[in-house]
Amino acid sequence: MTDLTATPDGAAVGSKSGSLFERGARTRRRHAAERRFRMIGLAAVIFAILALVGLLGSILSNGLSSFRQTYVVLDVYLDPAKLDKTGDRDPAELQKLTTFSYAPLLKTAMETLIEEKGISVDGASSKDVDAIISKEAAATLRHFVLANPSSIGETVKFDLLASGRIDGYYKGRVTMETAELDRNVSPQQLMLADELKAAGALTTRFNLSFFTAPDASDTRPEAAGLGVAILGSIYMMLVVLVLSLPIAVAASIYLEEFAPKNRLTDIIEVNISNLAAVPSIVFGILGLAVFINFAGLPQSAPIVGGLVLTLMTLPTIIIATRAALKAVPPSIREAALGVGASKMQATFHHVLPLAVPGILTGTIIGLAQALGETAPLLLIGMVAFVREFPAAPPGGFFDPASALPVQVYNWTQRGDPAFVERASGAIIVLLVFLVIMNGLAIVLRRRFERRW
Repeated sequence: MTDLTATPDGAAVGSKSGSLFERGARTRRRHAAERRFRMIGLAAVIFAILALVGLLGSILSNGLSSFRQTYVVLDVYLDPAKLDKTGDRDPAELQKLTTFSYAPLLKTAMETLIEEKGISVDGASSKDVDAIISKEAAATLRHFVLANPSSIGETVKFDLLASGRIDGYYKGRVTMETAELDRNVSPQQLMLADELKAAGALTTRFNLSFFTAPDASDTRPEAAGLGVAILGSIYMMLVVLVLSLPIAVAASIYLEEFAPKNRLTDIIEVNISNLAAVPSIVFGILGLAVFINFAGLPQSAPIVGGLVLTLMTLPTIIIATRAALKAVPPSIREAALGVGASKMQATFHHVLPLAVPGILTGTIIGLAQALGETAPLLLIGMVAFVREFPAAPPGGFFDPASALPVQVYNWTQRGDPAFVERASGAIIVLLVFLVIMNGLAIVLRRRFERRW
C-alpha cells in the first residue's frame, strides 16, 4: 500500500500530474518525518557518546596519576644500638620495637643525604626535611627488619614513599601558592624536593603497591592501596559463583522443562521478574537481618557479602538461563523424545549443552553486576577500615575484608585530595574488571552460539 492511491480516472491522490514518479504531499511529509527521526536518533547517540567520553575523561584525568608514585631513594643505617641492644637478634624482642624506634634512623639518613648532596634551601628546617618522607616509611623499615634480622648493623638502600603533599606536587595537585596556605606542607619542602629530584634521590614511577597494599589512615594517603579490597571482591565473587550458578540453573531447568504450567508457577515467574527489579539496598537489609542478626555471621566478611550478592544475582541468572533454554528449537526436544530418550535425557544431553553459551553469558553479566554493587555491602559493615589481609580459603571467607566499590565510597568520604585521586584510580580498576567480564561474555556467546 502506498501513499499514491489511484482514483477512478487514473490520477494519483496528492499528485497534480497523476504521475507515480512524482512525490505527493503525503509522501514528502512522511520522508520529512523519517529524516527528523533519523536526526533525533543520531543526536541521541552523539549525546550519549559525548557523555561517556566526558565521564571517562574525568575519571582518567583524576585517576591515572594514582598508578604513579613518588619515592625517596635513601640509604638507611640499621643501627644496632637502637634496634638490637642485646645483639642476639631475638625475633620476639625485635617485635616489641614500635615504629617510633625507627623514626630516628630515617631522620639521620635524610640529614646525611642532604649533606652529601650539598643541598641547601633558605628557611628550611629539620622538620621540613623529615616531612618529605611518608609516615609509612618507619613501618616499611620495621617490616624489613622483622623479615631480615641479619640486616641489622648494615646500611640498606630503601625506596621509601614520599609524603602525600610531595607526591601531589609532582602530579599537579600542590603548587607553591597552595603550599603557603597548607599546614601540611611548606614551599621550603617543595624546593627541597626539587633539589632531591635533581640529585637523583627522588623519583616518580609506576605504583605497584596501589594494587597490593592495604588501606591506610587519613594521614597517609600515599600508602593506601587496593590489596584488601581486590582480595575481598575475589572472595565474594567465588561465593556468588559457587552458589548462584547451580541454584539458578537448576531452578531454570525445572521451571522451563519440568514444572507444570499452572497458577503457582505463574506466581513464581512473576516474583522472579519482580526480584530482578528490587533495589539492591533491600537485599542488604535482608542480609543484615538474616545472615548477621539471625544467623550470627561476622560483619564485613566476604561470606556475608557473597550470600547477599547471591540473592541479588539469582533472578538475573534465572531469567537469562530460561531465555537460553527457550532459544533451543523445539525440534531438538522432539527428536530426542522420538528416538526413545526420557525427558531428563533430552534436557540434559541435548537442550542444556545447546543453552550453555546463553547461560554463561547471563552468569558473567550477573557477576559483573554484583561486582559493582555498593549499597548492600555498606549495610553489612564492609565499609569498615581493614588493614589486615584475609586468610586463605576457607577461613578467609569469614575474615574482615573490603570490596572495590566500597573502597571507592570510603575514599571519597575522606578530606585529603590524594584520596580523591585514589578513588578515581580504584574506579578505573573496577571498570577494567567490568569491561573484561562483559568482553568475556561477548566472546563466549559468539564462540559457542548456534544460529537456527
